[in-house]
Amino acid sequence: MRDFTQNHEWLSINTATVRKQRGVEVPLDRIIDQCAERGIRAISPWRDQVAAVGLDKVAAQLRAHGMGLSGYCRGGFFPAPDAAGLKAALDDNRRAIDEAKTLNAPCLVLVVGALPGALDGKAAYTDIARARSEVRDGIAASLDYAREVGMPLAIEPLHPMQAADRACINTLEHALDVCDELDPGQSGLLGVALDIYHVWWDPKLQQQIARAGKERLLAYHVCDWLTPTRDLLSDRGMMGDGIVELKKIRGWVEAAGFDGFSEVEIFSMLDWWKRDGGDVLDICVERHKRAV
Repeated sequence: MRDFTQNHEWLSINTATVRKQRGVEVPLDRIIDQCAERGIRAISPWRDQVAAVGLDKVAAQLRAHGMGLSGYCRGGFFPAPDAAGLKAALDDNRRAIDEAKTLNAPCLVLVVGALPGALDGKAAYTDIARARSEVRDGIAASLDYAREVGMPLAIEPLHPMQAADRACINTLEHALDVCDELDPGQSGLLGVALDIYHVWWDPKLQQQIARAGKERLLAYHVCDWLTPTRDLLSDRGMMGDGIVELKKIRGWVEAAGFDGFSEVEIFSMLDWWKRDGGDVLDICVERHKRAV
C-alpha cells in the first residue's frame, strides 16, 4: 500500500467539500486557487460550479496551475416518466461527456437516478424495476457516445437510503453487474466510482473490490461516517472522525490495482461548510496523510 504520510501528492478535492465556506457559496475559480496554493494536484468539480465560471475559463485555469481532475461530477439521472424526459436525460449526459472531455477528466461520474420526481416528493411512478431498466438503457446509450470520444463512465453506487430519489444502484456488486453486461470486454470505458460514504457497510465490499480490479476502479472517494449521523445527506465526517476503516479499505482498493487519487468528498451543512475554506483544505491535507 502506498505511503501517504510524507506528502499529499495523491490527494484530490471534490469541490463540494469547500463549495460553501463560512456558510457562503464560493465560486469554483477561487476554490481552484485555494487548492493550488496548498500544492493540491487534482480536483473533481461539479457541473453547476463549472457552468457558473465558464467551461473554457476553468479549463484554462487548471492548465495554468498544472492541475488535473480525479473525476467530473456528474452525469446520470436517467429515469423519466415519458419518452421526452428520457431523451432529455441522454442529451444532458452527452453534454456532460463533452464537458468532461474539455476538462481532460479521467472519468465522468454517474449518479444514475431513481424514481423520477421523488427528490421533490412527487414520484412520477413507484416501479423501481422500471427505474433500473431505464438506468441500464441510459448507461448503454451514453456508453456508445463515450466510446466515440474516449471518455470513461464511472457508475457510483449510492447508499440504500437514497435508492428512491438519487440512485437505484446501491451496491458495488450491482454496479459491476451492469458493467459486465454492457462492457464485457472491460474496455476501460465503463467502471465504478467507489465512495466510502456509500459502501463502507457492505459485507461483500472486499470481494467486490477485488472483482472490480484495476480496469473497473475509476475513482475513489473518501470521507467518514459519523455516529450519530445528524443528516443522512449533509453530515459526512472528515476522515478520522468517524467509524470507517479507511486504511483497511484503501488496502483492498490498491491490492485490486487502483493507483489514483483519494478524492475527499464531504457534504457538511452542519459543520465543515460553516468553516473557513482554507482551514478545511489544510485539515484535508493533514488527514489524508494520517487517516486515509
